[in-house]
Amino acid sequence: MKKSKKKTTSNENMERLSFISGAILFGISIYLCFAFVSYFTTGAADQTLIEEPRDGELLNENHEFANTCGSLGAYAAWFLIKRCFGLPAFLLPVLLFVYGIHLMKAYRVNLLKWSLSVALLLIWASVALATFLQPLFADQSFSPGGDHGMYISNYIGNLVGAPGLTALLALIAIAFLTYFSAATVIFIRKMLNPVRYIDKVKFTVSRAGEGDTYNAPEEETEQLVFDDPGKSEVIFDEDGGAVVIDEGYRDETVTPEPAPVVKPEKPAAPKAPKGENDIEMVVEEAKGDTETANAKTLVDDVKSMEPYDPKRDLEHYHYPTLDLLKKYDNDGKPYIDMAEQTANKNRIVDVLRTFGVEISSIKATVGPTITLYEITLAQGVRIQKVKNLEDDIALSLAALGIRIIAPMPGKGTVGIEVPNAKPSTVSMESILNSKKFQESKMELPCAIGKTITNEVFMFDLAKAPHLLVAGATGQGKSVGLNAIITSLLYKKHPAELKIVLVDPKKVEFSFYEPICNHFLAKVPDEEADPIITDVTKVVRTLNSLCKEMDTRYDLLKSARAHNIKEYNQKFIARQLNPNNGHRFLPYIVVVIDEFGDLIMTAGKEVELPIARIAQLARAVGIHMIIATQRPTTNIITGTIKANFPSRIAFKVSAGIDSKTILDRTGAQQLIGRGDMLALVGGSEPERVQCAFVDTPEVERINEYISDQQSYGEPFELPEPDMPESDLGDGSDKDVDMAHLDPLFDDAARLIVMNQSGSTSLIQRKFAIGYNRAGRLMDQLERAGVVGAAMGSKPREVLIQDENSLNNLLSNLR
Repeated sequence: MKKSKKKTTSNENMERLSFISGAILFGISIYLCFAFVSYFTTGAADQTLIEEPRDGELLNENHEFANTCGSLGAYAAWFLIKRCFGLPAFLLPVLLFVYGIHLMKAYRVNLLKWSLSVALLLIWASVALATFLQPLFADQSFSPGGDHGMYISNYIGNLVGAPGLTALLALIAIAFLTYFSAATVIFIRKMLNPVRYIDKVKFTVSRAGEGDTYNAPEEETEQLVFDDPGKSEVIFDEDGGAVVIDEGYRDETVTPEPAPVVKPEKPAAPKAPKGENDIEMVVEEAKGDTETANAKTLVDDVKSMEPYDPKRDLEHYHYPTLDLLKKYDNDGKPYIDMAEQTANKNRIVDVLRTFGVEISSIKATVGPTITLYEITLAQGVRIQKVKNLEDDIALSLAALGIRIIAPMPGKGTVGIEVPNAKPSTVSMESILNSKKFQESKMELPCAIGKTITNEVFMFDLAKAPHLLVAGATGQGKSVGLNAIITSLLYKKHPAELKIVLVDPKKVEFSFYEPICNHFLAKVPDEEADPIITDVTKVVRTLNSLCKEMDTRYDLLKSARAHNIKEYNQKFIARQLNPNNGHRFLPYIVVVIDEFGDLIMTAGKEVELPIARIAQLARAVGIHMIIATQRPTTNIITGTIKANFPSRIAFKVSAGIDSKTILDRTGAQQLIGRGDMLALVGGSEPERVQCAFVDTPEVERINEYISDQQSYGEPFELPEPDMPESDLGDGSDKDVDMAHLDPLFDDAARLIVMNQSGSTSLIQRKFAIGYNRAGRLMDQLERAGVVGAAMGSKPREVLIQDENSLNNLLSNLR
């Protein structure tokens, strides 16, 4: 506890120091701007005092300096404008301003990129202004490019002359602009070949007798807002050379010119061709009734009402901010080592040629942790020969996790996945800050990582509709579950989403307890924790979810809605009456960790309600995510696999485990640390690097949410019904008193001591299943210990003291 407090204090001190440093730089930038502007009118008057200083003048006690910012401002402006860079010196206050707002955390900028860009622009502009604008400043006390620009301009001009200097400056400018925007390349191509890019004359069609024409509306260009890195590729040519194609940040401002849209003209009435007879036949289309009636003439006007807002109870709720997440330096961008890529390419080609496999081309796509080499085989080479060389290629590359995809889906190539020597960490911040996630219209968006092409991998859990996660211990399952929950918390309002967390290990989901009143759901039990850690309570929760599912289906039936989305739309539009039991239905996501432990403890009591929910609950907005570290057939049964079409496999120890999860091998060749195969909505699994979200990040998010206004209690699930199919019809003839349960005496004493007859009490105290506890309660009722069932209320205890109980038990024996 003391260490955490010290760490928090240290972080707060660093935060304050950073803010103060940024404020100082911010003030210096403003001060320099005033000094530079004042220098234009006072520079000549102050120049003599600066170049020939006298004792005491530097302190400016007699106001000798005319500069608004005093002697220090005059010296700074004289040195930076006259002696150094001239007019481009104004870029220095701009750079200091950017540094300041970054340290104050007002905006996040790439300081290295800004520094290099300003430095290059400062030098280039100084030389360019000194070369071309010097004649306009003949009467001024300084050169537009400063003494630095004049010196460099004269030096290079003496070497290559004025044309060479002009060409060099133009070349540097083109290279600089090309680095920042791909639109520069398009612009230069238009200048070199204008005929190719001349806009074609728009073709318009007008009806006969009408003068109006139809023109295609111009599409507005979309501005680049979010941080979406493109994929990085390395293409090897025939001579062994390599070319890096790094899309970097896509410049989405360049959009293809829309093709002209032509409004179709109503075809004229066709005429029959003239035959031998001169009689013409005109064929006309039967028009019929084309006018439509006004809706107001058919139905009466309905009094408009304001749509129902499910978020009104927490209308001041703020979604978590991205600054709660950690941002890494590389931010998931792949590191391209050309020496490594070329060496791997040569080794792959040599191994293939050694075994008689010829290829025609090879291309490398560099991802965060994996590089995909796409190979085009020569004519007549069988794919099976490449598949059989998987171990030989791994031996040649001296790398683990080599995976061969033959053939690549949708491509005529063979893929070889090789781990990178320097893998990059994919941060959760880079995933949630992507344009794909921010502009997503999915109902339950789950963004969990990046693919080999450096694209954000996300799916809609509402369409999945259930997810199975498996993998060996320590390979990233818990981080993957936290990434899914985090993406849901960033996108959904507490009124729209409720989460049921089952954590038999008791430590994986404990940090979500602060948001129990915002997002969590539980059964109506005062002693129940919002995060279920007791295995005996899982069956009760699952049965409660089944009852909630049936209730929701009844609501959908009465509302004539096919799914929860249509139902909520009708309820928001106030087409459903709350007095008839209708209510806004939030999505419910059930996350179960260590599913194997539940199966071993409760068996069919857990599997059957899970299978029922997985089969039916999709339409009513209940979705399940189960995770296990033991992907064996007795844990992941056929019933579970049939109802969980979406699956994610982290690294497993054997190929048989991979077949159990994905119905194919491959997961045993992953490299761990979040490397996974995701089979979501497709026929082939996709290699994904899971985003890393650390425990402190999750705690900050939960703390941010818990500090806001919340509901009074967690979302309450309905009380589960008594499973009468297992307990009989409740009559005496179904109770076998000849074979009492071994726990009968202990259960009777427990009931009498607590004076409370509850099935859940027996289930909780003796750690038994619900069915056995129900049979015990029936035997106690038949023996006269408790009374008849009274719905959800505890039964009446008929025996008041222990002596009476002992007499009853002796008579039964």
